[in-house]
Amino acid sequence: MINLKTQYAGLELRNPIIIGSSGLTNSVEKVKDFERAGAGAVVLKSLFEEQIERQSNRMLKETDYPEAADYIHEYVRANEVNHALELIKNCKAGCTIPVIASINCYKSYAWIDFAREMEKAGADALELNLFFLDTDLSDNHDANRLMYVNIIRKVKETISIPVIVKLGKASSNIPALVHILQINGADGVVLFNRFYQPDIDINKMQIVSGNVFSSHSELSDTLRWTAIVSGKLPGLSIASSTGVHEWEDIIKCILAGASAVQMCSSIYTHGNEMISQVLTSLEEWMHHKQYLSLDQFRGKLNYANIPDPSLYERAQFMKYYSNRD
Repeated sequence: MINLKTQYAGLELRNPIIIGSSGLTNSVEKVKDFERAGAGAVVLKSLFEEQIERQSNRMLKETDYPEAADYIHEYVRANEVNHALELIKNCKAGCTIPVIASINCYKSYAWIDFAREMEKAGADALELNLFFLDTDLSDNHDANRLMYVNIIRKVKETISIPVIVKLGKASSNIPALVHILQINGADGVVLFNRFYQPDIDINKMQIVSGNVFSSHSELSDTLRWTAIVSGKLPGLSIASSTGVHEWEDIIKCILAGASAVQMCSSIYTHGNEMISQVLTSLEEWMHHKQYLSLDQFRGKLNYANIPDPSLYERAQFMKYYSNRD
């Protein structure tokens, strides 16, 4: 009998499909639907510190009492945090699959406060969205990396549930960054976070939002770094994310070394039935290949297990085009 169970950051999942943090996971009813559809776990909609501050500033502009700034900020913060905590509690009360909380902050004290409260609310694990876009000409990567390390250390000292770091693919030297995060307590990583995509409206002459959903073409970077990181850091839990749209993509990610995959855009596009479809196809492929468990082929094609690991490196790019006109 085929077994789809997987271990991810200390959690046992009934299968490798995790529904990524988004509007899809902002209510207990939706999370229950995902459980019924077959998902292995869910990451709840992220709590954004930046969003809290933006809402506070907007309310402050609308008041005639600027001295109320502290009160307004605390009111908005408490309201948003309480909403997130209630979502965790209700999902844990109504679901049996792992419920992973998610936070996105940029001030060190906020990570600690939010993490502590989410653990108390019953979250099975915590996903930290760590990424700071370097645009300052005087910035250095060592300082930013130290900031990541300090955050993961403080959070791990504060809570006992697994802590997972979700990174952006624009990070410098991804394997080295993941390694130092692992050394300092990270129980797993997600490769990768997909950020707001800016575009330019040439008629209105203004910045607008680009495509909200990922495309299948974005899977290439996800596979490359999943394979390299899993090959260099065996034993680390990795969830592949961005560009995962079809059942074949899930198999590719596991072959590259992923413990799980996060799906979001394809669920938005095709609905919850996508979950059962990809799981059925995954089982059929495993049956055809005579695999009884995911462990039998996990990492089979990662950086450490193929004859020529340079196939995952950018230096090979010209190899495929040198004979083309």
